[in-house]
This record gives sequence, structure tokens and C-alpha cells, in this order.
Amino acid sequence: MPADPAAPVRTCIGCRKRASSSELLRFVAIESSPDQFTAVPDPARKRPGRGAHLHPDPACLVLAERKRAFGRALRLTGVFDSGPLAEVIAAVGTSQ
Repeated sequence: MPADPAAPVRTCIGCRKRASSSELLRFVAIESSPDQFTAVPDPARKRPGRGAHLHPDPACLVLAERKRAFGRALRLTGVFDSGPLAEVIAAVGTSQ
């Protein structure tokens, strides 16, 4: 649980653990073609649309993909590409 009780708390769609929104990476889905969506990171938390949250950890990304959590969290049906999201998570992992 976060130390600051005023901080918004969100749930990671991969590991399902609750954390403050500042610890999680928000992303939204952008429709690239009919029934095909791309996960776009939204670190500024300003993009329109329904967003979901994920720890910036490759293990959580793998869990989310295995559970097919992207479609449920974003309430979408179709093919979901998490490539851009995986690139950002890999970049965050190498910078730590």
C-alpha cells in the first residue's frame, strides 16, 4: 500500500497488486485498424479514453499477456498489440 493516503491507488493488470498510480505505468489503446489496437504508454496521464495500469516490470507485462488482461481492462475486443508498451517497459528496466 502507498505511504501517502491521498495518492490514488490503482491495480496492475498483470500481477493484480494495488499500488499508487505514480508507481504504475498508465496506457491506453489506440485503434490502428478495424478490430486491431495498439497499447500506447501514457506517462503524462493525459490521453483520452479508458486507460489501464501496469507495473513497469517485464514480468507483469508477461502475466498480463498470458491472462489476456488487456482486452478486459480496456473493454475491447479484437487483436491487441503490446509492442510499444513492451519497448517502454524494457527501456525503464535497463535504466534502473
